[in-house]
Amino acid sequence: MAQTAATPVIETPAIPIRDLGPWAVFFGLFAALVVFFVSANQGGISIPSGTAVHEWVHDARHLLGYPCH
Repeated sequence: MAQTAATPVIETPAIPIRDLGPWAVFFGLFAALVVFFVSANQGGISIPSGTAVHEWVHDARHLLGYPCH
């Protein structure tokens, strides 16, 4: 006689939108901050002066298609 193993039932928890809202706002603001620093051209819109931020994210600028040369 062959016995078959019962497959476990996996339940997906329901997460209310109200609980996701603060996380969505947090990650949205964090993403905006990251995009600002990656795209900062050390010109009129750059908060820190100098070229430090430009040098830290130089390769990311090229990867994302921002011109910097």
